[in-house]
Amino acid sequence: MRTALKKAPLSAWFGMVVTLCYVLVALFAPLIAPYRETQVFSEAFAPWSHEFMFGTDQLGRDMLTRLIYGARNTIGIAVATTIISFAAGVTLGLLAAMYRGWPDQILSRAVDVLMSIPSLIFALMLLSIFGSSITSLVLIIALLDSTRVFRLARAVGLNVVVMEYVEAAQLRGEGPAWILRKEILPNILPPLIAEFGLRFCFVFLTIAALSFLGVGIQPPSADWGSMVRENATLITYGDVTPLLPAGAIALLTVAVNFVVDWFLHSTSGLRDEK
Repeated sequence: MRTALKKAPLSAWFGMVVTLCYVLVALFAPLIAPYRETQVFSEAFAPWSHEFMFGTDQLGRDMLTRLIYGARNTIGIAVATTIISFAAGVTLGLLAAMYRGWPDQILSRAVDVLMSIPSLIFALMLLSIFGSSITSLVLIIALLDSTRVFRLARAVGLNVVVMEYVEAAQLRGEGPAWILRKEILPNILPPLIAEFGLRFCFVFLTIAALSFLGVGIQPPSADWGSMVRENATLITYGDVTPLLPAGAIALLTVAVNFVVDWFLHSTSGLRDEK
C-alpha cells in the first residue's frame, strides 16, 4: 500500500487531502464552528466581516458556521445512505449470481422496474408520500441507489462463481454464506470499492439536489443544497456567498472522483505507458 501511495499521481493526492479535510471538518464541526448551528443574529444578509467571515444568511445565521455544520449533515447522511445501499445491493447481487435461476430472475426484474423510473422523480414522489424525515431520506435514496450496486455486484459475481476454487469450496461442503464471504467477496473488492466512491458522489449530489428542491434535509439543520436555495437572491446583487456551498459540493465531488480513478487504475493491473 505504501508503494502504491508513493506512486500516486498529484490528482490522487489532491483528492485524498481534500477528502480528509472534509472528513475532519465534519467530525469536529462543534469545535471548529465559531457559533452554534442554529444561532441567529440581528442582521440578516450581513456582509463579510471580521465577526462574520462569510456574512449571514436570510435569517441572520453565520454562513461559515452553517457551511461547517453542513459538511457534517450532508456528508454524514450521504455516507450512511451509501453504506446501507451497498449492504443491500451487494448481498442481493451476489445471491442472485450464486443461485441464478428463478431467484436471479425475480431480483433482476424487480431491479429493472425500479431503474426504469428516473431516480430523482421517484425520490420526490416517495418523499412526498412518506415525509422528508432523515430516516425516510436515507432509506429511500438507499433503496434507489442499491439497484445500481446490485447490477454491478451481480455482474462481477457471475464471473467469480464459476471459478474452480468456488466449486472446490462447494464440494468441501462449505455453506453459501462462507463461500460468499471467503471466496467470492475478496475477489471482487476492487471494483466494489471504486463503485462505493462513485455511489457516494451520486448519493451526495442527490441529497444536495433534494435539499435544494426543499424535500431533503429539513431546517433548522444546515445543508449545502438548501443553503444555495435560501441565499440565491444574493447573486442578483453581485454577492458570491451562495456559490460557497455550491463550491463545497463541487470540490468534494471532484476530490472523491480523483481518488476513485486512481484506486481503480492501480488495482486494475494497468500500467502507464512511458
